[in-house]
Amino acid sequence: MSIVRRHTALFALVTAGLLWGLTVPLSKLVLDWLPGGWLTVVRFALAAPLLAFVARRNLRAAVTPRILFAGAIGYGLVIVLQNAGIESTSVSHAALIVGAVPALVALIAAVTGRSSTGPAAWVGFALALAGVGIVAGGGGGGASLGGDALVLVSVALSATFVVIQPSLLRGRDPIAVTAVQMIAGGLAAVPNAALEGLPPAPVGAGPVVALLALAIAGTLAPFALFAYGQSRVAPELAGAFLNLEPLVGTAAGALAFGDPFGPLQLAGGTVILLGIALSTTPRGAAPRTPKVALRTTRRQAAPSDERGHGGRLRPCSTPVSIRSTSPPAPRPPASARAAEP
Repeated sequence: MSIVRRHTALFALVTAGLLWGLTVPLSKLVLDWLPGGWLTVVRFALAAPLLAFVARRNLRAAVTPRILFAGAIGYGLVIVLQNAGIESTSVSHAALIVGAVPALVALIAAVTGRSSTGPAAWVGFALALAGVGIVAGGGGGGASLGGDALVLVSVALSATFVVIQPSLLRGRDPIAVTAVQMIAGGLAAVPNAALEGLPPAPVGAGPVVALLALAIAGTLAPFALFAYGQSRVAPELAGAFLNLEPLVGTAAGALAFGDPFGPLQLAGGTVILLGIALSTTPRGAAPRTPKVALRTTRRQAAPSDERGHGGRLRPCSTPVSIRSTSPPAPRPPASARAAEP
């Protein structure tokens, strides 16, 4: 059963990583219409009620100060900073910086003592990070140092959020926790949206369709799936699947925005997948039976079965008297005894 749960969690994490790869290009399209603060508010306002309805029975248990605060920072502030950075940099550069999340997650988990990462997993993190660099190495138009810095700050906050999230999910419904955190994240983005002023009307249907796709395929589904998977695996293992985001994001950037994608990026994608495979390999250990339990079992078994080596019965030197436990046979009546010869 634990193996089934692990495979289900890994499948959820893979799907979340692939869907999150669409967020940077979709956000880039919507930012032509909505500024970053309003995009964060609308994005969570569309997704959170649907998740809250699905998890309505467990919603009350997820409303705690820690969960609300984590959602305000890990969802609200992170997405506001990311949107502001995406506005000022290229899709490829944003994807490259977002790809640093898994390595930061592993590093933070190790520093805080929450990590059980083995050598193979560390090699996997390094390979995946190198693959991210190869994929986005070609760069793209419109990149800037200020935009890259904003995305980097959002990545550092996101990695910290990934590390602390399992403690918030423990014993709670992941969907309910995600819904509450989305609501808190949307509310945290309201002041920034107010400073931006009222957004203009959309020029065409393209930004509206991109916003709906971002709310459903880029927010509701991946956040819920990632929370489900994260509640069942270690933080650094869950973070490894975030390497899929820059792989998909850079490919989408090449198709939609003309960013370069050739043999070098294809090789980098292969390195990313190899790194994920190494970092998600479970650390095997042969189970050992405690010695105390073995000694106790032998002491208890020896007097009872009197067995020697090979399971054969050995003779017992002490005479054993066998007493019947059945009731004695009834004596015949006196008349019958007198008639006996």
